Amino acid sequence: MNGNSFGRLFEVTTYGESHGDAMGVTVSGCPAGVELSEEAIQHDLDRRKPGQSMIQNKDARSGKYEPFVTAPRPSHGDYTYSAKFGTRNWGGGGRSSARETVNWVAAGAVAKQVLAASEYDVRIKAHVNQIGDIEAPEVSFEEMLEHTEDNDVRCAHPETAERMRERIDEYQKEGDSIGGSIYFEMRGVPRGLGAPRFDSFPARLGRAMMAVPATTAFEFGLGRDARSVRGIDRNEDWEFDDGESHPETESEEGDPVPVGNDHGGLQGGITTGEPIYGEVTWHAPTSIPKKQVTADWETGQRKEIQVVGRHDPVLPPRAVPVVEAMLTLTVLDFMLLGGRINPDRIDDRPGEYDTDYHPTSPVDDPDDADTVAEPRD
Repeated sequence: MNGNSFGRLFEVTTYGESHGDAMGVTVSGCPAGVELSEEAIQHDLDRRKPGQSMIQNKDARSGKYEPFVTAPRPSHGDYTYSAKFGTRNWGGGGRSSARETVNWVAAGAVAKQVLAASEYDVRIKAHVNQIGDIEAPEVSFEEMLEHTEDNDVRCAHPETAERMRERIDEYQKEGDSIGGSIYFEMRGVPRGLGAPRFDSFPARLGRAMMAVPATTAFEFGLGRDARSVRGIDRNEDWEFDDGESHPETESEEGDPVPVGNDHGGLQGGITTGEPIYGEVTWHAPTSIPKKQVTADWETGQRKEIQVVGRHDPVLPPRAVPVVEAMLTLTVLDFMLLGGRINPDRIDDRPGEYDTDYHPTSPVDDPDDADTVAEPRD
């Protein structure tokens, strides 16, 4: 099965299935010299709600999926996987399950620490801005940082979060589900990232967002509203920066910057240095306890089925850390590709071997080097 890797220089490859023994991820391309914190990784895993660096599937109960081995659940990947491969792991959706995104969060936590160890102050945050027909008003980036994790809906607007919670409860009591969306924003991403055409920044960002299970739309800047905006209104004039927004400039009058940011920090597929923002949409979860009808290709009969067990009535609240992880992975990969971060060493000193993190020579017993050699303080 292909399609298990993401990224070019900072590459992640995941393995495992919904009801398999375990899931995990291999991260390739982490620059030397980054001190990784297991606690920081676990913090993000806890936000996604399960386990350790290799996540054991302790609550996997495949028996409840036996009725669907040859009778696909409506709107799931059951039939398409069987049609493509001629077989599938039918317990819990196998490889297509959203449970697998825990691996993405673990990899994103590593990428976040690489960015933090660099000279760039890249900050990424997302929050649930709509559930069903309940939409939150615009909130600032600072409000997202402060309030997103204050409630289990992960909406940065407390009053709207309460209304969302009530609406979600209504759908859950009815045995139904509902869709929603997540707004994201990235600050401090340097200008000049991205390449023409197929490796443009929005092209790869869209790929990252649309890979998240159950997503149906990705947009940035004006997004779908751009279809009703005249060119003269969408186009943004240029002015010279005062040097505060982009302190890296060396010119006295500053660099040209757009007046406004309807482009969402991206022009010509390349970052402008302005905040990158957008929205991702999810459809309603397909696993619901309401009775539905399927066709059993083994018996040749149509039959009524009912999905049992614990299932989320809405997806965006749990998807916030997944979105943030994929945004982080995408930005870091572009920064490595663009030479903003040295892909070999975080201190950008290739060829110099006498570093603070290089181990010292063992002096007591050369045969006991593994226990004697210690990194320098």
